[in-house]
Amino acid sequence: MDYTIAEYKSPQYEKLAFNLLKNRLITLGYPQEILNFEYNPSFPIRGLWFDALYGNLLKVDAYGNILVCVHGFKFLKASQIYDLYPNKFLQLDEARVYVLNTLFNLPETYLLACLVDYFTNVFKYTTDKTGVISGSMVISFKSLFQDVRNAVDWVHRDASGDMKDQTVENLEEYVHKDERLPMLLSRIRESGAKLFLLTNSDYKFTNRIMTYLFDFPHGPKLGDPHRNWKSYFDIIVVDARKPLFFGEGTVLRQVDTETGALKIGTHMGPLQKEQVYSGGSCDVFTQLIGAKGKDVLYVGDHIFGDILKCKKMRGWRTFLVVPELDQELHVWTDKCHLFDELQKLDVMLGELYKNLDSSTKEKPDISQVRNSIREVTHKMDLSYGMMGSVFRSGSRQTFFSSQVVRYADLYAATFLNLIYYPFSYMFRAPAMLMPHESTVAHEKKSANDSRRTAIEQGLMSNHKFSSTNTNQVRPEMPKIVTHTHDEDYSDEESDNKSDGKTV
Repeated sequence: MDYTIAEYKSPQYEKLAFNLLKNRLITLGYPQEILNFEYNPSFPIRGLWFDALYGNLLKVDAYGNILVCVHGFKFLKASQIYDLYPNKFLQLDEARVYVLNTLFNLPETYLLACLVDYFTNVFKYTTDKTGVISGSMVISFKSLFQDVRNAVDWVHRDASGDMKDQTVENLEEYVHKDERLPMLLSRIRESGAKLFLLTNSDYKFTNRIMTYLFDFPHGPKLGDPHRNWKSYFDIIVVDARKPLFFGEGTVLRQVDTETGALKIGTHMGPLQKEQVYSGGSCDVFTQLIGAKGKDVLYVGDHIFGDILKCKKMRGWRTFLVVPELDQELHVWTDKCHLFDELQKLDVMLGELYKNLDSSTKEKPDISQVRNSIREVTHKMDLSYGMMGSVFRSGSRQTFFSSQVVRYADLYAATFLNLIYYPFSYMFRAPAMLMPHESTVAHEKKSANDSRRTAIEQGLMSNHKFSSTNTNQVRPEMPKIVTHTHDEDYSDEESDNKSDGKTV
């Protein structure tokens, strides 16, 4: 529900969480000066790693190679990064590294930077690689991180935290409302699909948020009577405790919608419309709804808790909501002259090496072109914000980007974009070209033409050879579709197509 159906307004919502976190740390004994911290939305991005040992925020690629390293608000130079991380590389170790993967992590990302910057620059603290020292008191960066993490959990907790209370008391200020929502959900069900809501939030909070989102004088269309939000879903599950839901799960219980209390005993089914259930597991859930992995398209905003887990453990189709795409696409189009300039520089670099081979003794002077490439790339990165793009650093894809490519079947700034597609639409991604494919034109003749021709002739003659020599079995070219490409067909359809049948 959060950041999927319920889109929270940015940066207002992050500022609220940031201020609540500061207040919580004050109660834990942190200095009053931290109340002067003000949230800056241009600094934090999703997908950063926090190294609890050295107190650094890291932007890394898919393999852990460090692209950007920030200590507090100080961006470290390459030589400084090498001093801390040999080969500018860090392995993802959960005992040391915390991945700030969600939009809820943005306020704590900025708060961690504020705290590290504060403690390393206040004169009464002596800085060490792993923390700061003041007399007999040692404050490690790991302890700072643990305090912030505990504060985040406390702020978001149902019983003690203020986050949810302030949200429901100021819904117009923090929650975006869109008339397309009831229309899209109604159309999904009219298409014959079943719709379920699976959220970690408790029923009380879910009910307040969803009631507000569907609070229109009309139903799905103008002129239709208003409907209760629960009528738009076939199944509703709260307190799901994802990602635990996709593993062992918890006990599935029914919720009393009048009081919000849980009914005693384990609910064994069936799941009824406009009823609300709590907890459960993916095993029980899929059994009760009678759906297998690829029958389900799951829409979520959490790359780990939602998308990765349900994809790897359950084989569900996945749709990742990435609200940052609006800003990313704006920069991509608005700063197109920088991308054009970078392409021209690539051509200039190629010209400097033109007609040179291994016999060349002198080196071409590429320093000016190389410096220009660095400057243009830097301008491109800063167009997105202080930490650059969520998806890339120069030509390198980020860790977050690699997870999106690997685990999200679809991704968009909002799932409401589905309203502009027929539900029979076949989404098909462009081919992801390897460097040898993207840099060599099709009409180019390869040096291995003779070898390729020999292979083709060998393949074409296989059938003739094997028919005359039954003792020598050779592979034959498939005459039907046997290779898996984009998984456009269901298993049954694929089998029928292979058998020459039509469906």
